[in-house]
This record gives sequence, C-alpha cells and structure tokens, in this order.
Amino acid sequence: MNDKIIICIGRQLGSGGRIIAKKLADEFNCRLYDKELLNLAAKESGFSEKFFEQNDERKAFIKSRFFQRFAHVGDVNFYRNTFSEDSLFQFQSEAIRKAAKDNSCVFVGRCADYVLREDPDTVGIFITADMEDRIKRVKERRQCSEDTARHIIQRGESQRASYYNFYTGKHWGESSSYDLCINSSTLGIESTAQLIADYVRKRKRCEP
Repeated sequence: MNDKIIICIGRQLGSGGRIIAKKLADEFNCRLYDKELLNLAAKESGFSEKFFEQNDERKAFIKSRFFQRFAHVGDVNFYRNTFSEDSLFQFQSEAIRKAAKDNSCVFVGRCADYVLREDPDTVGIFITADMEDRIKRVKERRQCSEDTARHIIQRGESQRASYYNFYTGKHWGESSSYDLCINSSTLGIESTAQLIADYVRKRKRCEP
C-alpha cells in the first residue's frame, strides 16, 4: 500500500459536493482542485483562463459570444481548430494528470475520474442530495427564488451530464460509473464526508 490518495468527486448541483470535497482535502491533507484546474489548464495551453471558464463542464464553447469575438480576426479556421472544445478538454486533462502524478489530490468534476481511470490510486465518488435540500442551498448561494433555483439546477445538470457523457462514454450520475454513490441528505454534510473518508481508508488498506 502507498500513501497517495486521489479522490474524484462528481456531484449534483446543490448537493454540497464541493464542501464535502474541501473536508476530504483537509482530512487527508491534500490539494483541492476545482476552479484551480482552469488556471492550470490555461498555463498548460498558453491560452487565457477565460477560454476555459467559457467551456467549464459544458459543451458548445465555439458557439459562445466569447469565441465569436475572434471570428473576424485572421484565419477563422485557425481559431476554430485551435480553440476547439476537444483541445481545451485535452489541455485540462493533462493538467489533471500532472497534478495527480506525484501528489495526493481531491478533484471536483471535470471528468477527473475518467481522466485518471488508469491510476490505481483513484477513487470515484458521486454525491447526490434530495431536491428540496439542493434547492435550499442554491437559493441561499444565489439569493434567488425557489423556481429560479430549480431552473439553475436543471440547466446546470443538463450541461454537466452532456459534458461528462460526451467525453467519457459513460453516464453522469449512474452508479456503475463510480466506486461509491452517496446521498448527502441522509447523513448530512459532515457525516457524509466522514463516511467517504472511512471508505477511502478501508479501500487503501485492501490494496495489495
């Protein structure tokens, strides 16, 4: 058994997945990567971080207004090819691999479980929650109505699912795509994080 731990967190919007990821990173004293991956990928590619923000966990980047600002400059085909969604995904994937190469990490989203699927230290977790709890969290975070929160959840999850399914060939949120799926509404955020930590420790002890 080695000491390296790689935890990849998939999460429903409003499930508390990022909070749980932060608690796991603190528990195992390792680096948390969420939005930070965008900065790493930007450095890897030499492109602006805004390119990755536009494409973060969703498809249709080249249709965005940000991309269209460049359509009349120089060679349009150059921009379409260089700034393609697939290229940006590859840059982000390389950033994930480099971050995980020698260090323990907790990754949030961005298909990290798939990118690191050949790394034996990787544990894929998916966190769900009851809809009423998810709406409550989104309402508080966005300071919006219940209907708006529900719309944000539906739209955001459609984008996440489309992105994950397209690049992994698996199904976002389906239990067979992960090592462990858990509903954070059942135990609460703190106990859910502790249960996952216990699972990771037990799994590590079972390694040859």
